[in-house]
Amino acid sequence: MPQIHIDRLHGLTLSQAKALALAWAKAAQDDFGMQIEYASDPLKPNEAELLHFKRTGAHGTLRVTPERFVLEVWLGFLLGNFKDSIEAALLENLKTQLAQARS
Repeated sequence: MPQIHIDRLHGLTLSQAKALALAWAKAAQDDFGMQIEYASDPLKPNEAELLHFKRTGAHGTLRVTPERFVLEVWLGFLLGNFKDSIEAALLENLKTQLAQARS
């Protein structure tokens, strides 16, 4: 199963990073029909948040910590053929969102 792993420093406060993650989750729901579940990270319940997401052909997690965003996406057979373009779009979206959040 093809996997995408993105790990980026965000340079935001934790509350700003969580707000950005929630905005991303809302867009993922609206644009791609993702089902989103929110949870505290069991390894760091007071520091990190997890967003679990899934839809037909893809599932994953977005971990938000005080320093980083860590996105893990597993793609099914059909979407796996588009792994490189999906990863590029995710990276570009993150870059844009971070730039807007920092300004």
